[in-house]
Amino acid sequence: MKKNRIYMLALAIVGVSCNVYSHVNTVVETDYGLVQGEQNGPVISYKGIPYAQPPVGELRWRAPQPAESWDGVLQAKDFANDCLQASFPGDTSQMNNERSENCLFLNVWKPAEPSRTLRPVMVWIHGGGFVNGGSSAPTYDGTSFAENGVVMVSFNYRLGRFGFFAHPALTAAQEESVLGNYGFMDQIAALKWVKENIAQFGGDPNRVTVVGESAGGVSIHVLLTSPLAENLFDQAIIQSGAGRTLSSRYISKENEETGAAPAETAGILFAKKFNISGEGPDTLEALRALPAEDVVSGLNMMNMGGDPTYSGPMRDEKLIIDHPQNIYSSGHALTVPVMLGATTAEISNMSLFPRVPETVDEALAIFGPFRAELARYAYGVTNDTTVMALAQDIGRDSAMVEPARFIMREAVKQGQPVYGYRFGYVADSLKPTSDGAAHASDIAYAFNTVRAQYHDELTESDQAMADMVHQYWVNFIRYGNPNGFGLPYWSQYRHWYENLMMFSNSGVNNSGMVRDPWKLRLDLIESIR
Repeated sequence: MKKNRIYMLALAIVGVSCNVYSHVNTVVETDYGLVQGEQNGPVISYKGIPYAQPPVGELRWRAPQPAESWDGVLQAKDFANDCLQASFPGDTSQMNNERSENCLFLNVWKPAEPSRTLRPVMVWIHGGGFVNGGSSAPTYDGTSFAENGVVMVSFNYRLGRFGFFAHPALTAAQEESVLGNYGFMDQIAALKWVKENIAQFGGDPNRVTVVGESAGGVSIHVLLTSPLAENLFDQAIIQSGAGRTLSSRYISKENEETGAAPAETAGILFAKKFNISGEGPDTLEALRALPAEDVVSGLNMMNMGGDPTYSGPMRDEKLIIDHPQNIYSSGHALTVPVMLGATTAEISNMSLFPRVPETVDEALAIFGPFRAELARYAYGVTNDTTVMALAQDIGRDSAMVEPARFIMREAVKQGQPVYGYRFGYVADSLKPTSDGAAHASDIAYAFNTVRAQYHDELTESDQAMADMVHQYWVNFIRYGNPNGFGLPYWSQYRHWYENLMMFSNSGVNNSGMVRDPWKLRLDLIESIR
């Protein structure tokens, strides 16, 4: 009889293993209640899980409060609201989701196949200049990561004035010990949720890799250097995340070095637009009573730089205590393995120039009289070079490329494994009109969501590049090392060799390790810091 039971059990196990994807329970118990996901082949996704209370009403401009528990089973099959924002022409995120001030939700993708051990975790922080973006963009889908054994999490965080706002009335109320950077507080709250709950989804809370691009990469620098984010993650991938200066504004005092007005000044100017003045409780009540659309007031990536009523991230002395470059240069904060890089046609920092240069010589003059000719050589200036193209290249190096090298060097000094890259591949459909890989174009390759990005224009070469890039990302998340079978070897960065993984515009077969071809350019940029 006992042998028969063993035999039947063996048959049952075989049956389960043959149909493992069709018999998996998609209900998971979190600290706040049960959630039910949706299975799609080998992957189960959970979308729209609240990780904090809605930051509305009295909770507008407050630190995120723990989510309230719920009864029954939360159906987590569709994305919840992305954060409220103003769209802009040319936005390529393809976000079609509802937007609301009530937006503190996260999403999880996990392998459906059971595992005896907890799996590595990736946490994605989206970009968008801290005023745009959201976790529902099709290129941020976590399916391919889950198919490769990674539990992936994405989340929303407050944007624009909802996420970064200071005003004397808030300072006077002292409702929180930390003020101003509410978007970063959301990010920390989401990472704490991951620490506390991800094991229930099969993820290892002690093997968390944060991955971010643009503002998401900048966010990782904030998290690395913030005392409030210690021990919340174990590795980092930073895509076009700058890494030098962050913000020159303090909450309530002028920056003595730069003369930048306090962040509160932007808040006061914003309140005046709606005839709100003063610093007392009535003022704060009036600000919180403003319709959400009024708080947005059209703010987006295209106009935020010229809007005096928006401060962006600020020095609050508790969450953000200094510029990342100052902390890194002092030999601190780069305490985890990192993989980072930039694209070949990044966004540009034109603020380097006192005014828009009118001639090539004027653009080169930024390097001083003794380096101008060297810069002419480094940037390959010819008679056909336009002043705008040169200024753009200098600005791109300053904004993203040289800061990435700075981080690589500082991380090596602090004894961390560092893997540097430059992404130069352009989708075949864009090659005829492109001068390089645009800022953020590497995301779809890292996620292996190029089909969602390029649709019917996707080519075999595009997909091959995505397969390679994605596998490097997966390997780093799983092992702390991007290398794996069938991939060109990626060596750790060494500052004396300036070695980078180059994802070539010529495709997979021409991608591999190179000595940085822009070393002289970046040395020149470093010389004027």
